[in-house]
Amino acid sequence: MYARLEKLVDQIRSGYWFVPAVMALGALLLAIVLVAIDVKLGDEWLESLPFFSPSRPQGARAILTAIGGSMIGVAGTVFSVMMAAVVYASGQYGPRLLTHFLSDRGNQFTLGTFTATFTYSMMVLRTIQSAGESGSSQAFVPNLALLVCILLALISIGVLIFFIHHVPTRIHISQVIAGIGRALIAAIPNRYPARVGEPGADEEDAAIEKQIPECFRDGFEDDGDEPGFAEIEADSTGYVQFLNELTLMLAARSHDLVVRLNIRPGDYIFPGTPAFDVWPAEKVDEQVEADLLSAIAAGDRRTPADDMLFLLDELVEIVARAMSPGVNDPSTSNTCLDWMAAVMAELAQRNMPAAFTLDDEDRLRIIASPLGFADYVRLSFGSARDYVAGDKIAASHFLHALGLVARSCTREDRLQALVSEADYLHVLSREKLSGHSLCEVEDRMKQFSAMIAHPRRRAPFPALREAAPEAGKKGKSAGKQAESRARSGSASRTKRQSSS
Repeated sequence: MYARLEKLVDQIRSGYWFVPAVMALGALLLAIVLVAIDVKLGDEWLESLPFFSPSRPQGARAILTAIGGSMIGVAGTVFSVMMAAVVYASGQYGPRLLTHFLSDRGNQFTLGTFTATFTYSMMVLRTIQSAGESGSSQAFVPNLALLVCILLALISIGVLIFFIHHVPTRIHISQVIAGIGRALIAAIPNRYPARVGEPGADEEDAAIEKQIPECFRDGFEDDGDEPGFAEIEADSTGYVQFLNELTLMLAARSHDLVVRLNIRPGDYIFPGTPAFDVWPAEKVDEQVEADLLSAIAAGDRRTPADDMLFLLDELVEIVARAMSPGVNDPSTSNTCLDWMAAVMAELAQRNMPAAFTLDDEDRLRIIASPLGFADYVRLSFGSARDYVAGDKIAASHFLHALGLVARSCTREDRLQALVSEADYLHVLSREKLSGHSLCEVEDRMKQFSAMIAHPRRRAPFPALREAAPEAGKKGKSAGKQAESRARSGSASRTKRQSSS
């Protein structure tokens, strides 16, 4: 129930039509309100204004017709430009990024401004009456609504200028990568709110261990008989977009069950895919299946709403395209690695979710297999490793980024995950590089090892003893040259004075 509601809300918020539709509806209501005010005020209030005078029906119709016609034309042009930008971005950076471009608030607000102005002008236009029309002896022109329409037209011009600036900026690769990185960093506190600390107490772990059913314990082997738990298979096809833990908890507690999750957000499911294992098996009926499956909302594509791996995969995809033989763009790859480092550094300071979830009475209800810090490192840096290992610039920056993440690691197991990724890259680089390029990567590997060994995880500062004598020689040489130029200048001035 809650998962499907979350999916509906996400579709409404991320839909390209939502903001323009709301703005058009607001313009419709504004037109109705202002015309009603004009009916009560009349035209006398305009006589006190120095630069305004009441408009005639023919002139008001001409103004509103011009504004409405131009707004709908510009709206079509804006939509065409946006579609061209989307096609370009999907071809250059990957089709996954279509979600970000379509949900961009700047593009939605721009289209909404023009559609709202068009809607407003059409609603006001229909209220203008000339003398003798519709049995009325007096002409009616909603002057207040007309002034607001002119103001909306001026605002639309400003929005058009903003859109011209916004589109090229939005499709710049650095902005695209930064948008993905910021979305990842913003999603971390919602999933991992607590700062990193020591693991749970042994007494608490022992208490939870006693509640784990025998069929869910490590080392349990199914010998072909009844496993002791019931499998609940998925009833829909698509990617898991939302997996609501509150719905699972309510269902497990109300039916007195222990539920083991076999899926995560982003997994592809279809009827027959085992979604949950439930103990005890004898309590499972159609109602239990319906309650548990209501916690899943699946769709045709992955979304970043409840799936952090989707955003990480986007960064990896950009790295893969940037380091492809036809592109060979290590600068773009390095930008992705920098944002990966920022995300992993934030994760390194957080507690990863526990595998066991208890209810209010401290009874075990949900067993999951959450991703740990090492998993995120493997799915980000590890997935990009094969693409950057064959380029000395990208490989060196890979090690540099890992070193930056190491400063945020306070636990040895997380630091070891970074060391393992560095070792894997070193092995790959030895296979793909040779000569001076390989030497540069190995030098960077030595710097990474020195950084890991440093008490504060800092890279050693470049030695000054070797550079100081050379710099001193250059300084002395430059001083002598300056002194020589000064003496020659003084001598030439003395000669000119004597000759004169």
